[in-house]
Amino acid sequence: MTTTTRPVGTPSTANARRRWTVLAVCCLSMFLVGMDTTIVNVGLPAIGQALDIGTRGLEWTVDAYTLVLAALLISAGALADRFGRRRVFQWGLAVFGAASLACAVAPSAGALVAARALQGVGASMLSPVALAIVVNAMPDPRERARAIGVWASVFGLSMAAGPVAGGALIDAFGWRSVFWVNVPVVVVALVLSAVFVPESRAPRPRRLDLPGQVLLTVVIGASVGVLIEGPRVGWTSLPAVGAYACVVLSAVAFGVVESRRSEPLMEPALFRGPAFTGAVVGAVAVFVALNVTLLLETFHLQHARGWTPLAAGAATLPMAVGATLCAPFSGRLVGRSGPRLPLTLAAGFLTAGGLCLVGLDDDTGVALLLLANGLVGVGFGFANAPITNTAVSGLPAQRAGVAGAITSTARQFGAAVGIAVAGGLVAGVPPAGLAHASRPGWFVVAACGALLFLVARASRQAPGVTAPRDGRTRGAV
Repeated sequence: MTTTTRPVGTPSTANARRRWTVLAVCCLSMFLVGMDTTIVNVGLPAIGQALDIGTRGLEWTVDAYTLVLAALLISAGALADRFGRRRVFQWGLAVFGAASLACAVAPSAGALVAARALQGVGASMLSPVALAIVVNAMPDPRERARAIGVWASVFGLSMAAGPVAGGALIDAFGWRSVFWVNVPVVVVALVLSAVFVPESRAPRPRRLDLPGQVLLTVVIGASVGVLIEGPRVGWTSLPAVGAYACVVLSAVAFGVVESRRSEPLMEPALFRGPAFTGAVVGAVAVFVALNVTLLLETFHLQHARGWTPLAAGAATLPMAVGATLCAPFSGRLVGRSGPRLPLTLAAGFLTAGGLCLVGLDDDTGVALLLLANGLVGVGFGFANAPITNTAVSGLPAQRAGVAGAITSTARQFGAAVGIAVAGGLVAGVPPAGLAHASRPGWFVVAACGALLFLVARASRQAPGVTAPRDGRTRGAV
């Protein structure tokens, strides 16, 4: 009897290669979504000068994208589970590409903000759907944890590298180039997804929750809107008080509506688990810290110190390096020992990064700025994998689109809040006062890092199980 050895390229090997090719294609789309969250930041001074936009208008240029993205992510995940993840993924790429073209040729501030909102619509069909595709392509938990580490690395790289890429493009080709660059990437992603990404659907997709979607949009939009416009209209003015009431009432209504629906946009029972709630809170905190850091440094370096967009973008290189190197290591730690250790490391590094600059002034050395950026980047890199893995592991695989969307919503909401907070601190401040005005923002960064210590404490290795009202088993996180 003779024995044979399995040659290279057998079905199991080919399947493994295909799974990681699918991950690469999805990471390409994730790179677009993440980069567009931050690439515009470094170009805000140039955009403001070209289109005659003040600081608050510039905040809306950034937050129009993140607000729409945050509001629609969960519904996009549900659409993908119902109509096909590859199909919705490709729809998102097409919308994102068309909106990028509209941004590149925008003749006015209003047109740019509208096009950025349309970009958010396209991006909402990319982030959770791509993660769902990856999770379903990686059935082995350890392989999935490594894949999520790679995913988090790419996402961290895109967010942190956005200012670097944006600075280089703006210096060479002007601010419109940060939108033109998306078009060829979208075309490549469309071709690769058609060739390599398999179609998949949830066995039992949820119904769309339109009342919940409307109320969530109101909660997110009103919350960030009042943060942006509060300094202008006055925190105790009638419009501001009306906005506060709108946020509270819509949030209460959202909770009531969701608790009474058989298939809600967000299952309220999920938030009874401290680990899942911690993952959502942690996602918000990490992205508040990142976006406060990026916006405050953009205005300080370009307005107060007179740096070019390229130089200001290059100052964030330690952040990009830290995020890129630490994210895959964090994914391996999660796979071996759970989320607590990488979350604790993320908390320590983010807190230290914020504390480095609480005394920022115009004479602060460049070395300290670079150190702070590196610490924030390392913290960001360590945070994403455990947060994503905790949330995704807490829902069944067939609901992966919704699982990814919940944390992605939290991330983008945090990004929008971070932009609003940082913009509120520096709006209307002359260049000479920017360093001093930004100091509370660095305390915010440190506080976000400290909050992650609590999130790490709430995390755990082995999730329990709860049974929702419809009788299906759901993993609690």
